[in-house]
Amino acid sequence: MSLEPSDPAAVPPPSSEVLRDPAHRVCPRAVGYWRTKALLGALAEIAAAGVLFLVLPEWPWWATVLVAVLVVANGVYTFVVPGLRYRVHRWEVTPQAVYTRSGWLSLETRIAPLNRVQTVESHQGALMRRYRLASLTVTTASAAGPITIEGLDAEEARTLVAQLTAITGASEGDAT
Repeated sequence: MSLEPSDPAAVPPPSSEVLRDPAHRVCPRAVGYWRTKALLGALAEIAAAGVLFLVLPEWPWWATVLVAVLVVANGVYTFVVPGLRYRVHRWEVTPQAVYTRSGWLSLETRIAPLNRVQTVESHQGALMRRYRLASLTVTTASAAGPITIEGLDAEEARTLVAQLTAITGASEGDAT
């Protein structure tokens, strides 16, 4: 049994093009949002450690080391990681696809053809509203799950929802 195609002309030649970065960065206010979100999480962890310190009858030496590591790790995550995320997170919507790149320790690039889009959602939590930001989630028939763009300007997110709705509504097919 051969895996070779019977007609070599049926297989497209390999492309020499390199996939370029998506064209747009997220909103610069996303850095402040990510920092605030990380700081709130860090404060909750440190408060829990403080409660344990008050409740435990005897505080072991290794617990002090653990809390020190926790404080340093949260400091790095709060003050370094948001800037890294901002430099990496990018997005683009073309007439053919939604294209994103995200991550900070490991990078993820996702491309979703618009003819596969099933739903387009916008989300804006309380903290995001404070920073006038929103996230956009595009769900497709992919087993990889939805594509999310976090940290968009709220007005830009509303415009994108309208644009994607118009594009996907005009395409034929059932997005499966």
